[in-house]
Amino acid sequence: MAKWAIHFPKKTNNHLTKLYFLTFAAILCTLSYFLGLWRNSPTVAISRSYYAAGGSDCPHPNSTSASPKFPTTTNLDFSAHHYLPDLSLTTARDFNAPPCNASLSEYTPCEDVQRSLKFPRENLIYRERHCPNAEEVLRCRIPAPYGYRVPFRWPESRESVWYANVPHKELTIEKKNQNWVRFEGERLSFPGGGTMFPRGASAYIDEIGELINLKDGSIRTALDTGCGVASWGAYLLSRDILAVSFAPRDTHEAQVQFALERGVPALIGVIASIRLPYPSRAFDMAHCSRCLIPWGQNDGIYLTEVDRVLRPGGYWILSGPPVNWQNRWKGWGRTTESLKNEQDGIERVAKSLCWKKLVQKDDLAIWQKPTNHIHCKITRKVFKNRPFCEKQDPDTAWYTKMDTCLTPLPEVNDVRDVSGGKLSNWPERLTSVPPRISSGSLKGITAETLKENTQLWKTRVAYYKTMDYQLAEKGRYRNLLDMNAHLGSFAAALVDDPVWVMNTVPVEAEINTLGVIYERGLIGTYQNWCEAMSTYPRTYDFIHGDSIFSLHQNRCNIEDILLEMDRILRPQGSVILRDDVDVLLKVKKFADAMQWDTRIADHEKGPHQREKILLAVKQFWTAQPTDKS
Repeated sequence: MAKWAIHFPKKTNNHLTKLYFLTFAAILCTLSYFLGLWRNSPTVAISRSYYAAGGSDCPHPNSTSASPKFPTTTNLDFSAHHYLPDLSLTTARDFNAPPCNASLSEYTPCEDVQRSLKFPRENLIYRERHCPNAEEVLRCRIPAPYGYRVPFRWPESRESVWYANVPHKELTIEKKNQNWVRFEGERLSFPGGGTMFPRGASAYIDEIGELINLKDGSIRTALDTGCGVASWGAYLLSRDILAVSFAPRDTHEAQVQFALERGVPALIGVIASIRLPYPSRAFDMAHCSRCLIPWGQNDGIYLTEVDRVLRPGGYWILSGPPVNWQNRWKGWGRTTESLKNEQDGIERVAKSLCWKKLVQKDDLAIWQKPTNHIHCKITRKVFKNRPFCEKQDPDTAWYTKMDTCLTPLPEVNDVRDVSGGKLSNWPERLTSVPPRISSGSLKGITAETLKENTQLWKTRVAYYKTMDYQLAEKGRYRNLLDMNAHLGSFAAALVDDPVWVMNTVPVEAEINTLGVIYERGLIGTYQNWCEAMSTYPRTYDFIHGDSIFSLHQNRCNIEDILLEMDRILRPQGSVILRDDVDVLLKVKKFADAMQWDTRIADHEKGPHQREKILLAVKQFWTAQPTDKS
């Protein structure tokens, strides 16, 4: 009994010791679990990216973005974590993309001024696209100018931009009396004026609206040739009319750059010898306000190109010389004879295109393209002028030579029919079946295909917004780019947001769908992504690409496409790419080397899909200050 009493306390102590140990171990495990859960949560992962990109608890004094709303998706990591170092360098590790020299902050590879001087000046050929050879391509990242700031949000950006973002004062002097642009301290302001509309673009558009109907939705897409700072296009937006504005990179420095900084759709371009990068029958309205294009010269080749891209029944609007020359000739510093000859030349070309002059009132003249070519073909038999083009695809427009022949409209059975099919008015146009689809002219694309595609991208865009808080925040982004737009359904899903989307159809695409995009009331352009885009650096706030790298495999280098994306993306702008996981892993390596903050997330249908989504944010960085800056 005593022996048992001696050993009893010892046995009890052992049990207590084990109990303490198990309790302590359980507490440690629980703490470790919650610590690991916290460290690997999406909020922490994105927070690190946010701070690396220049974010902080306090908003940047130049920033207009609100506090981030962090997503809830998981950052997928496909890399091995237990391995010996690989002694051989991979291509991605060899890739190095240092910052370019500060002098290249506005570098546009295919519109480089020095390179353009090597080409003929005749018919402005030297101002067309002339891209660098492979050995000339820059392998560095274009810097934002010193002092660059996050742009103003739309619609404030329509009236003001930061001077540091587009540091050019030339137009404030040259066009001082025409209210194009004014320099006001740290800002450049845009009163909406133009050479032919000194009372402002809005009043000028009202004058056009008195002559043709701009309110019923029949006019949705417009083309502005020689756009200046694109005030005409900027003020059409409030009327639900979407204009593509273009001007060459010439002595009027930064016209298109101003437009893009303001949040207005624009491209660098010129009517010279190559077709405009748009399909036939794309625009409801085309416009020229003293754009200095010699419409009546060269057998009317420039106006013939406008006819190709103008929709049946569409309008061409001209203001400025030679319209109203009888009252304006003294102010224009030209002889009445030269102006009359120019007017007569335009009238002859318009007549040869079978256009009808609707009205000329004061400084405005408006012509209308016929809805079909039944009467036009009859007159050809009688007068033998301006033959119809033969054996040409009217929608082919990438490095395709312009011609003086008339692009024939699709056949119709009755003189009252609209060639190619009548379009619905906006906004019904967006969801109606485009005539190019209903006619069966696009192989494999049906009305049901369009319906399914539209719903698919509504789902995908909603999913994107759960991953990218900047895309989800209305007003954070303005200029968007879709690198492989297909039917334009990505843009259609964003139609209620205060954004515009430049839909690009790669020239390598199996089916040319850009005509469908325009028939939906959206805008876009052709593009070969093995070359640079005809736009300035820092054009877009957001870039989207669906299978764009799979499409260009074996055509050009991944890093070259990514460097071009980096060039045209604004600081703190983001990218969403969807592609096969193996392709995205390669892309991620190069993107990381460019110092983008990247992560790979699951497909919206879950982790068992080979297709994944890469999200990236371009860090905010600028060129170093110089004596000049």
